[in-house]
Amino acid sequence: MDTFKKNLMHSSNRIVIKVGSSLLVNSQDSFIDKKAINNICKDINFLISQSKEILVVSSGALALGKKALNITELNLKITEKQAISSIGQILMINSWREALSKYKISCGQILLTHFDAETRRSSINARNTIEALLKLNSIAIINENDTIATKELRYGDNDQLAARVAQLASADLLIVLSDVDGLFESNPVKHPKAKLIEKVKTIDSRIEKISENTSSSNSVGGMETKIKAAKISLAAGCNMVITKGSSVSPIKKLYKNGKATWFF
Repeated sequence: MDTFKKNLMHSSNRIVIKVGSSLLVNSQDSFIDKKAINNICKDINFLISQSKEILVVSSGALALGKKALNITELNLKITEKQAISSIGQILMINSWREALSKYKISCGQILLTHFDAETRRSSINARNTIEALLKLNSIAIINENDTIATKELRYGDNDQLAARVAQLASADLLIVLSDVDGLFESNPVKHPKAKLIEKVKTIDSRIEKISENTSSSNSVGGMETKIKAAKISLAAGCNMVITKGSSVSPIKKLYKNGKATWFF
């Protein structure tokens, strides 16, 4: 592992971990992928043993709610999505609670809207709750509050929400666990020999261009929203890394030069 990555991992005391729907939700039956969430929680336990403070931003509520209600329709009204997400939210948070309890780690739920993160008073309240949970040695499981967020006031993806959480919590590092190893020079689905970009210091028009049109059936926005998140994160003084979350010990591998794209 090069000195840059080694120093970055060891010097990051407060870490936000973003877990996407494509990773958390099983693509075959649209329920929680227990193997994936257990791998992540094992890594969270490892990070805590290294005296790291951990926050989790988790997607998956809408996909889980649709499965629970056996809904396959794609063009849903926003009120329908809000109601379905409220059902899926329970399934999601219970899955995290169950997986973390194996390591005797407690968790709390925080639901945020775009308004909460952008408004000073609300963002301070959110930060205070996060700080209190950390003092209680509990993991904050954070998601967008889909039940009250309208189209005009919502993020629409948890990548940018995770970056805002990293900003308001003054995090040192944002780890985005995805269904790919990181940012490639071209879409790896269409171009299997595409080269992984390991380090990004400046997000220019080239980086923005190659991130377009990359998404999956369960995720929102694909790599494009992750680049937007990287902009927010870097502007706040927080480094960010994208890596594949479905592998065994995906975060621990970052200590051992695992495949990833680092934004610093």
